[in-house]
Amino acid sequence: MAKKGSGGLAGLSVVELQAELSRRQRAAGGLFRKRDRLLAKLREVEAQIDAMGASGGGRRRPKNDMNLVEALSKALDGKTMSVTEVAEAVQRQGYRTSSPSFRTIVNQTLINSGKFKRVSRGQYTLK
Repeated sequence: MAKKGSGGLAGLSVVELQAELSRRQRAAGGLFRKRDRLLAKLREVEAQIDAMGASGGGRRRPKNDMNLVEALSKALDGKTMSVTEVAEAVQRQGYRTSSPSFRTIVNQTLINSGKFKRVSRGQYTLK
């Protein structure tokens, strides 16, 4: 609806801008409905793939109920542990990861999050 050669929406009147906004909102509504239909189809296909026991081809990150900092806080509450111990404790309490270097990620999180205190070399507790 924008006028040709006028530099986009800058040369439009208020009434024309309102009409363009209304047109775009209607178009967006259609796109939202289309997206929802496609997502529903995708969920169906993923369910079929899961039912077949086949992998999706790419690496999929596991879904966890809490983030790593929360899981580490829960594991270290009132305790002092080494990085290896806390990494194992977090996984025992249900935290899932597909990382081959999970211990390193735990170590970096303990150092950088600000919620944990280093007691001695390799030993951490909750602040």
